[in-house]
Amino acid sequence: MIIEVHSEDEMKLFGERFATSLRGGDVVELIGDVGAGKTTLTKGIAKGLGVDEDVQSPSFTISRVYELSDNRKLAHYDFYRLNEAGLMLDELSETMANPEVITVIEWADVVSGVLPENRVSINLSSPSENIRTLTITGSPVRERKL
Repeated sequence: MIIEVHSEDEMKLFGERFATSLRGGDVVELIGDVGAGKTTLTKGIAKGLGVDEDVQSPSFTISRVYELSDNRKLAHYDFYRLNEAGLMLDELSETMANPEVITVIEWADVVSGVLPENRVSINLSSPSENIRTLTITGSPVRERKL
């Protein structure tokens, strides 16, 4: 599926709507250059999940976890500053295996070896200064075939 958004507000709104399809155990991989809108999209996802806190990029802290009202959590990872995941790989693996956690990962190429096959990948590109094209592939965990 390909979606085109024309502003930061539209990106957040898409994230809010997209969040309604997410369940615990889902993993969302965000792919795109610096400034493509990955964190803005994550802010929309968080809002759609009911996060009241100010969502910020975890570029320096690597991860942030937000409590949701239904005992689930949103885990937001950003591996931009890492060449390898090291100890974070274990934490990420545990987080993605938790059926109560929705995991969003920016710059996931560093951890691609541990990402589940059934994940949603959103590739964000910038054909112009204000337009972002989102190419969405994959399926969430609940659609896995047993």
